[in-house]
Amino acid sequence: MSTGNDIESETTRITRKGQVTIPKAFRDELGLDEGDEIRWEKTEDGIRIKKATGSAGRGMLVEDVPAEKREEMAEEMAAEIRKKRRTEWHP
Repeated sequence: MSTGNDIESETTRITRKGQVTIPKAFRDELGLDEGDEIRWEKTEDGIRIKKATGSAGRGMLVEDVPAEKREEMAEEMAAEIRKKRRTEWHP
């Protein structure tokens, strides 16, 4: 990774429930927000964690809508869900 933050590595612990906190600097740098999905991939060197981009329009009942428009619709819905999580779901 190479941005203004210049963060290469950081250490966190796994909780009893198997949960892991992604350091804030990485979340900020990679644009990860509450509710985003991440993908865990096993590699020869260990584990790679990536933001899951999901299938555009996955689960949408749309006909004759180009892939670009489905992607745009999916992004808009994801943004609205993130907004609601921050406002309505957390008093």
